[in-house]
Amino acid sequence: MTDMEEYLDIPMITRSRPLLEVRNIEAGYGASQVLFGVSLTIEPHQVVSLMGRNGMGKSTTIKCITGALPLRKGQIFFEGQEITNLPADEIARRGIALVPEGRMCFPNLTVREHLVAFARKADAKQDAAWDLQRIYELFPRLKEREHNMGNQLSGGEQQMLTLCRTLMGDPDLIIIDEPTEGLAPKIVELVGEYLKKIKERGVSVLLIEQKLTIAMRISDRALVMGHGAIVFDGTPQSLNANTNVRKEWLEV
Repeated sequence: MTDMEEYLDIPMITRSRPLLEVRNIEAGYGASQVLFGVSLTIEPHQVVSLMGRNGMGKSTTIKCITGALPLRKGQIFFEGQEITNLPADEIARRGIALVPEGRMCFPNLTVREHLVAFARKADAKQDAAWDLQRIYELFPRLKEREHNMGNQLSGGEQQMLTLCRTLMGDPDLIIIDEPTEGLAPKIVELVGEYLKKIKERGVSVLLIEQKLTIAMRISDRALVMGHGAIVFDGTPQSLNANTNVRKEWLEV
């Protein structure tokens, strides 16, 4: 058994079909290779955290899944259909949405205008799971602030808005990049609650995080990246118990 293999703690659970399946992908930039055979799966109604220090390949993995960077090898499947190297807009239409790092709220749009602008076209999908009424029921703070501009919101409110405007596109999977960056600890707790609410409504989440606290509390599975590969795949509880992985790949 190799050193890397001993870190893998993959539960033996039989599923009908993963929502997202990434198979042995390799990718990079120019002559530099960044990913070396990355594989991961996300099941329906599941929160999976992808953790690791900066420069380990997390952002490159996101770019491959969302179509922003072509694969050199490997395959990606979503809902049983291959999406390898499809255009980014086609991947988004199939139900994968990215919440980028930095929130990026428009200062000259109100909360309501943000949500309406990102709504899925009426003829794209019947019986959309998310509309203004459902968003406001689940996140009443946005209803209270619906006429406020993006630059009038607190950091936590902006993060809530970026999540909800993404939901208005009615995705099946949200990839959210460093949602707690720059937020106070109390607001980080709120972001965790937002993500749990989204999961309860049937949306799967791939959470890209460096903070162990939120990832360990809300995730069904935890993945750790090191040098362009998955070096740990298991439950948050097993990661918490594995001091070697945390020390080598996560802790500063």
